[in-house]
Amino acid sequence: MKELYDKTCIECSQLITNRYSTSFSMGIRVFDKKFRAPIYAIYGFVRFADEIVDTFHDFSKGTLLERFKQDTYLAIEEGISLNPVLQSFQEVVNKYNIDIELINSFLYSMEMDLHFNTYEDSKYKEYIYGSAEVVGLMCLKVFVEGDQKKYEELKDTAKALGSAFQKINFLRDMASDFDERGRVYFPGVDFTSFDNETKQLIEEDIKKDFDYAYTGIVKLPEGTRLGVYLAYIYYINLFKKIKNSSALKVKEERIRVRDSKKILLLFSSTIKHSLNLL
Repeated sequence: MKELYDKTCIECSQLITNRYSTSFSMGIRVFDKKFRAPIYAIYGFVRFADEIVDTFHDFSKGTLLERFKQDTYLAIEEGISLNPVLQSFQEVVNKYNIDIELINSFLYSMEMDLHFNTYEDSKYKEYIYGSAEVVGLMCLKVFVEGDQKKYEELKDTAKALGSAFQKINFLRDMASDFDERGRVYFPGVDFTSFDNETKQLIEEDIKKDFDYAYTGIVKLPEGTRLGVYLAYIYYINLFKKIKNSSALKVKEERIRVRDSKKILLLFSSTIKHSLNLL
């Protein structure tokens, strides 16, 4: 019956992924089957931790996050949890030898959101690393299946992709982050005076991350490359929409890519992959 419990826990993480992110859900679906459950588990873990600090406004976020942290470490140590999200996550951590430092850095970045509303350069880089780059490294641990040489070869590009995704999220969610949480993540940026020139500088930084990340995507193991490339393409298209929007529009609304467009990107990316054009 333990197998039934484990399967149910993974299904919970899959449901969380499907509900919260159409982009990542579609990317995961084109992974080889053996990679899907572990990535669902990682996404479910990071999504729920982020929910604590972003949306549970009527509760003690610090208390909830501390409890979540302790439950996470205990689940990893004991190899079991009655929290289905932590159960599926600890299995991935223990099976793929995910470094505890990556988990520590991620959870610390969640704590930072409880204490900081603005981020200077050093804190910004620390937050990007903990909230996004380490998630890319966790996924890479799964993708390489114990091949440490491959992990070392690709880890910097995996971090760059996570960084690009997060910075685009910051731009996309700029209005809600400021209006609902009082946050501005970009160093030295005043939301009230955010202009096209400042926006362009941020976009140039994101493009560098994307360009470098692509050099690693094409070297990913077969069975993972298309899924990661698909997420990359989704975000590239979101990036283009943001670039084509004014700073004022970014401040006033959340820029999106339509689901119908995502489906077209899925088909075109699959064809490119099948023709070895990535």
